[in-house]
Amino acid sequence: MNKSIKSAIALSLIVNLIVISPSQYASATSTEDADANECFQEDGVFGDISDIDNIMDIFFSFSDENELNWYYIGKGKDQIAEAPRESVDFLKENSAYYLGDTLSKVIYLTFDEGYENGHTGQILDILKDYKVPAAFFVVKPYINKEPDLIKRMVNEGHIVGNHSVHHPSMPQIHDKEKFEAELKGVEDAYKELIGEDMPKFFRPPMGKYSKESLQMTKDLGYKTIFWSFAYKDWLVNDQPTENYAIKKIGNGAHPGSIMLLHAVSNTNTKVLATVIKTFQDEGYEFKSLNDLPTE
Repeated sequence: MNKSIKSAIALSLIVNLIVISPSQYASATSTEDADANECFQEDGVFGDISDIDNIMDIFFSFSDENELNWYYIGKGKDQIAEAPRESVDFLKENSAYYLGDTLSKVIYLTFDEGYENGHTGQILDILKDYKVPAAFFVVKPYINKEPDLIKRMVNEGHIVGNHSVHHPSMPQIHDKEKFEAELKGVEDAYKELIGEDMPKFFRPPMGKYSKESLQMTKDLGYKTIFWSFAYKDWLVNDQPTENYAIKKIGNGAHPGSIMLLHAVSNTNTKVLATVIKTFQDEGYEFKSLNDLPTE
């Protein structure tokens, strides 16, 4: 990506941030509010651009290999989020989703499972109690180490999605055989355990992608699943407070939202029942990724 294109994208992002959230930083009235404005990035995972303190972090995340970091532009509660300007034109053609049915009050709940931190069983209990379907994106080592949890996810009607074998930056893999191996290794482990083919949903590790990587993922029969809500929930030794999490997740809801939560989060586990009930009371319905619009 040449400098002129980078500059144009950066300028566009800055203008949109100012237009979308002109008073955000001035309105911070507590330590918790101020913390919400920091740039959160864990191995390249971005959430709402309005939560990013230094927008140039996204600008400089572009590489000469066209590796991009996923983020979204939040519009506020019940308002549909927007995709990154630099990739919105090629998402649909490559079966990449960050939204579902935006004409209905529908939420698609997803969890990333890089490792087990002792909370997934309780999360599954809550989902079962409230009859909520979810998707759990797992790496191959998770399948090998947590076969009982994987079986429970499947038996209780959840999707177990592909998150790669080694959790690499997929756009940095240009060799098709090596790229395919990252997905097939997870598929094989799943089929050996469950006896069925793995559902064809893929979440790019660290939110890193390129037009080429999305195309290669599509060629392998997969839908790429990004998100229109995420927040800083994965630091197990620096968890957000329950009140903050309830407010943050609640404000991220909108029709067609694909929500990303991390199952390693103790806070997420504590607030999940409250969040689900609140959404349901507001008229939202939880649906499976199997119900994503086809067009």
